[in-house]
Amino acid sequence: MSVIKIENLVRDYEDGKGVFDISFHVDQGEAFGFLGPNGAGKTTTIRHLMGFLKPRSGKCTIDGLDCWNARDQVQARLGYIPGEIGFFDDMSGTEFLKFIAEYRKIGTWSRKEELLERFELDPKSKIKKMSKGTKQKLGIVAAFMHDPDILILDEPTSGLDPLMQSRFVNLIAEEKEHGKTVLMSSHMFEEVERTCDRIGIIRNGRMIAVDSADALRERHTRSYTVTLENEASAEAFAADFGGICSGTKVTVTTKQSLEEIFMNYYGGVKND
Repeated sequence: MSVIKIENLVRDYEDGKGVFDISFHVDQGEAFGFLGPNGAGKTTTIRHLMGFLKPRSGKCTIDGLDCWNARDQVQARLGYIPGEIGFFDDMSGTEFLKFIAEYRKIGTWSRKEELLERFELDPKSKIKKMSKGTKQKLGIVAAFMHDPDILILDEPTSGLDPLMQSRFVNLIAEEKEHGKTVLMSSHMFEEVERTCDRIGIIRNGRMIAVDSADALRERHTRSYTVTLENEASAEAFAADFGGICSGTKVTVTTKQSLEEIFMNYYGGVKND
């Protein structure tokens, strides 16, 4: 069942920016990776899902609810990390999390404490004194602590060190095991490969690929055949490079990484 659904979404800013006839869905229990450089349309798409923008045409729904007309109900169901997190800088992290808990009417703090421990976050200091990475941890805790079934995450590990990135990847894996639905935009290809079931690539406001990571790799498989001077050399070459030997010929098949696939789609074309 599709939990998140975008149908023919258009938002034209009349300067070549925006999103144009975007369509994709995210099923229950699925993690969907949304890839594209800055300005490609990822955040614009996500802001429509959050009910912050009204589509010029097309439709966005979450759990069957229209994201614009029922935005209060939609937002109540979500955990959301924006690309640029807005904080009340004069608050401490503790005060901010209390504010979010009261806003969401969270009855227990057990999830919050678990997340604070996982990301080694002491929220007592003033937000304005926190580093970028510490603020990002605070945003993660705020997004996950009410245990939402649907997560919309825009560059969620921005500013985190590799250890914390790894812990976040583990958190997403656990959420998927619990049947959560995740839409995540990211510049971290390894992060997307480790967490996402399917991947959508957007360029200049248009979807240019939507498929599983495995299917994308299969589509971008390359085979090379090399002829060696004798069968012994061919067998040695095949052993070294994982090839298939036939007489003096060796065929080697290579699968590209997600980053290589992404660069193939962009191919040096500027996104402006």
